[in-house]
Amino acid sequence: MTTETARGSARDRITETAFRLFYAHGLRAVGVDTIIAESDVAKATFYKHFPRKDDLVLAYLDKVDTVWQGQLRAAAEAAGPAPADQLVGLFDALRTACAREGYRGCAFLNAAAESAAGSPVHRRTVRHKRAVRAWVRDLAERAGASNPDAVALGLTLLLDGGLADGALEAAPGVPDAAKAAARLLVTQVNSVSPQ
Repeated sequence: MTTETARGSARDRITETAFRLFYAHGLRAVGVDTIIAESDVAKATFYKHFPRKDDLVLAYLDKVDTVWQGQLRAAAEAAGPAPADQLVGLFDALRTACAREGYRGCAFLNAAAESAAGSPVHRRTVRHKRAVRAWVRDLAERAGASNPDAVALGLTLLLDGGLADGALEAAPGVPDAAKAAARLLVTQVNSVSPQ
């Protein structure tokens, strides 16, 4: 086993360091020199993998996307096989996220707030939000919602609002309130009946 393999690849160390620092402190507050020092790589190695800081930010957002969508899908699936139940159950991922030590809100909303509209980073945040909404829309359609677009919009707005509150007030009841509102939306507004 090489030293590189034993310690993890340089790229993995860089992205893990960026994941931790960008989320904790923000994209602008964390400089490349800090990431290089904390990931214990040479400057040349860093720039070989990430020629621009935005390249690293995009890799960070890709990682966040994989983790968050995995958590949403796992929470939905844990609610049972019925799509209507999954639409409400996905909000359990919100509860888990908001309870996490060091929680600072949605990494994508934070990145969007720090990036210029139309920039690669901003476009990546929009792509993530659209992907989540499309998945929720598919669940709503499979649940028999009369207007799956409206259900998806309403539920993702609730989800983003819950994520934002976790960074603002961190009120412990917000995830449960968001889930209750989701249940109400799914059952009463859109003729879908979770059990």
